Amino acid sequence: MGAFVADVPLRWSDMDAFGHVNHARTVTLLEEARVQLLFTEAGRQGLLGMAEGMVVARLAVHYRIPVAHSAGTLQVRMSVRDLKAASFVIDYSASTSGSAEVATAETVMVPYDLKAGSPRRISEDERTFLAEWQATLASSEVGQDRA
Repeated sequence: MGAFVADVPLRWSDMDAFGHVNHARTVTLLEEARVQLLFTEAGRQGLLGMAEGMVVARLAVHYRIPVAHSAGTLQVRMSVRDLKAASFVIDYSASTSGSAEVATAETVMVPYDLKAGSPRRISEDERTFLAEWQATLASSEVGQDRA
């Protein structure tokens, strides 16, 4: 499939004193988009394991242009890469309607067994689901559109 697209509404509380979405709130908006992919969409397809334990092992964000609350919605395109036995990377490209890319990001995700208190391997069903969102073009640039 390539990319999963999530629309995340901007809230007034996302704004900072400078009149744009605060950098930390941008990370929260990306998290909300990721939840739509890993928990909502995966759950819709019958995969509940990711919602039971998934941690961010690494996060990198490149802020390109400020986002104003008046933009209304942040559209986040996500694709999966580096699908390994116990981790994978999600690349993000965020934009507002009628605007250029406002931020790119990547997270290294690790499935986590909350009961055991340790990372776990990705199940075959999870691997199949994640492979649906793998980019069709290879690139080493963080957040490049791969759909």
